[in-house]
Amino acid sequence: MPKLIMGMMRLFDYPELASPTALARWINERLDQGLDTFDHADIYGDGRCELLFGAALQADPALKKRVRVITKASIILPSHDSSPWRIKHYRGTGFHLRKGIDDALGRLKMEQIDTFLIHRPDPLADTEDMAHALEEAVSAGKIKRIGVSNFLPEQWRWLQANTTLPLLFQQSELSLLATEALFDGTHEAQLRDGLRWLAWSPLAAGRLLEGGIGRALADAHAVTGMSPTALAIAWIGRIPGAPIPVLGSMRTERIQEALSVEGEQLPRELWFSLLEAARGHEVA
Repeated sequence: MPKLIMGMMRLFDYPELASPTALARWINERLDQGLDTFDHADIYGDGRCELLFGAALQADPALKKRVRVITKASIILPSHDSSPWRIKHYRGTGFHLRKGIDDALGRLKMEQIDTFLIHRPDPLADTEDMAHALEEAVSAGKIKRIGVSNFLPEQWRWLQANTTLPLLFQQSELSLLATEALFDGTHEAQLRDGLRWLAWSPLAAGRLLEGGIGRALADAHAVTGMSPTALAIAWIGRIPGAPIPVLGSMRTERIQEALSVEGEQLPRELWFSLLEAARGHEVA
C-alpha cells in the first residue's frame, strides 16, 4: 500500500480539476509521487466523483493500468430512497452490493476494482447474503480485495465468520481530534485480526488549526520545523500498524507536506503532548 491514499470525496470542491483532462494530469502528478491509490464511494458527489474519475481514465487510457481504486457502498441517500419516507439508511443486501459494484465499474470505466469496502454496517443485513455477493464479485474478477468501513470489532468479525474471503482493511476516522479507537480496544482488535487501518479525515477537515491543538501544533512547528499538516500525519504514522491516511485535500502543497514526513518518527513525548492538547486533558 502507498504512504497516502488520495480521498476523492471533495473532488468537486476543486473547480480546476473538474475536466477529465485536468484530473488526468493531476492523477499523473500523484503517480509521479508514488501515490497510486484513490478512494471513492458511490455517494461521493452522488456518483459524479466516480464518473469524472472514469472520464479522466478515458482521457488518458494509460492511467487505467497504473491506478488502484477503493470504492464503497451500502449507504442510501434520501434522494435515492423511493419509499414514502425518503430517509437516509443502510442497505447491506446482496442485491444492493452487486448493483453497487457493477454501477461503480460502469462509472469508473474499469474492469476491476482493487478494493471494495462495505461503507457502513447495516443492523438489518443478512450477512450470509452479503458475503455471498462479495464472493461472487471476487470470483468474477470484478473486485480484488474486500474490507469494511466504520465497523466495530464484532461487526467485522461476524462478516468474517460468514465468508472465506479475508477482510483486509478497516476504514474509519482517525486524527488528533478523533482518537476513540485508540482507547476503546478497536485498534488492538484491528491489529489482532489483521485489518490494515485506512484513516479517513486525518487532518480533521481543517479543525486542527483551531483552539488548543492549533496552538500546540504551532509550538511544535517552532521546535521541529514541521508544518501542522506534517505533524498531524506523522502523529498517525507513529501508531503501531502504520495506519494509512486517506487525505481529503487535493492541493499539491498539502500533499507534499503530508509526504514530507516519510522516515520521520515523532518522539513519544511530542506524540502525547499533541494528544493532550487535542483532548484538553492529560492521560490518566
